[in-house]
Amino acid sequence: MNELLLIILSTFLISLMAFVGLITLVLNKKIFKKLLLLLVALAAGAMMGGAFLHLMPEAVEHFGSTNIYEYVLAGFMLFFIIEKIIGWRHCHDSECKVHTFAYMNLIGEGAHNFIDGLIIAASYLVSIELGIATTLAVALHEIPQELGDFGVLVYAGIKVKKALLLNFAVAILAVLGGISGYYLSSTFENLSMFLLPFAAGGFIYIASSDLVPELRKEKSFKKSIVIFSFFIIGILLMHLVRLL
Repeated sequence: MNELLLIILSTFLISLMAFVGLITLVLNKKIFKKLLLLLVALAAGAMMGGAFLHLMPEAVEHFGSTNIYEYVLAGFMLFFIIEKIIGWRHCHDSECKVHTFAYMNLIGEGAHNFIDGLIIAASYLVSIELGIATTLAVALHEIPQELGDFGVLVYAGIKVKKALLLNFAVAILAVLGGISGYYLSSTFENLSMFLLPFAAGGFIYIASSDLVPELRKEKSFKKSIVIFSFFIIGILLMHLVRLL
């Protein structure tokens, strides 16, 4: 299948995650919080697995070790800077501070989705397997993120239909990022050499600074074991994709 078609299809599927927020309307608050925490654990494992089992090994294999780990570190630091400058904050609770923050969150999310598209494009240009693994890691992360974002918009007083449309309008920027990444790669031959380790650093940052701290809030030992199991499942999913 044509690489561009795969990139567009994958980023469009990622964009459709914007509609998972409807789940929040049918689940009671207690069940929703439990489900959300498990999804966060799954996403954290998938992102760590994607970084260490796919993105970094592929970058080293295809481009050698020159500057690869420096790019990983640069990605980690740049994601931190982006978070601070544009308020790119991943909300996993519908009770986050809202109102003006709801719209700031959309701006940050737009930038985030565009970068996701660039990363997915760079991954497919290296190999289909890497593209699938990266898309899966991004998708698993998008589910709890979109649930939280939708909850914030509705809690801010935005009507359900408008909240869904706003979320999707921002999410579709992943497709634009994917197409841009595909065409930029023909202009900048070493784009993938930078983007793959950059993405690995970003995945590590999101998992370690945003997702794992959410998991640490659980005080019950038994529940923590379940949560950790989902974290391991996320890593195993990345490992299974590697074996395909």
